[in-house]
Amino acid sequence: MTVRIAPSLLAADFRALGHDIDRCNRGGADWIHVDVMDGRFVPNLSFGVKVIEATRQCTDRVVDVHLMVVEPENYFDDYVKAGADVLTIHAEVAPHLDRQLMRIKELGAKAGVALNPGTPLHVIEEVVHLLDVLLIMTVNPGYGGQQFIEYTVDKIERARFLLDQAGSTAALEVDGGISRATIQRCWAAGADTFVAGNAVFSAADPIAEIAHLRSLCVEQV
Repeated sequence: MTVRIAPSLLAADFRALGHDIDRCNRGGADWIHVDVMDGRFVPNLSFGVKVIEATRQCTDRVVDVHLMVVEPENYFDDYVKAGADVLTIHAEVAPHLDRQLMRIKELGAKAGVALNPGTPLHVIEEVVHLLDVLLIMTVNPGYGGQQFIEYTVDKIERARFLLDQAGSTAALEVDGGISRATIQRCWAAGADTFVAGNAVFSAADPIAEIAHLRSLCVEQV
């Protein structure tokens, strides 16, 4: 199974963002994860179109934009134009998932849906055929550095079963508290794409840490 490591810029040094993105590039990161927060859906504010543009200019990796916002459709055009390769929206604020996912695809980006820890999987059953990414939140969104929620491992297993039963090739992404202590269990449960913020950027050697996290995604015997 493919393993993708997606360092989250939310934990990067904002004074030297280009430098930190370059370390992700040199470390072999597969995706660069950009969190967009509006202070409404989650109690925090973060990046916008300018950071997406800057990220695009600093990397040839997949720019993975996670929209933690209400009315996410208002951002699609500008963010794809800025360089987003993936736009992931939250089911909790997307009552017209079919329409919104189709619009992302029309713009030429990959379309994803994120589910908070307390949101059941069945909310995406009718649109699973449209998904390029299914993002399982392993913390409640809004802040970096939170503790991994243990019961989400079972949800990852059920998400993998759902995707496989539908014949979906969507990436199964996990976000929140991903570290050396948690990544292997998530991989064993069926996840293939791992958002890691503090684990990468708080490491003594972020470049080496990306490789180390990837190395933990192996069968334990």
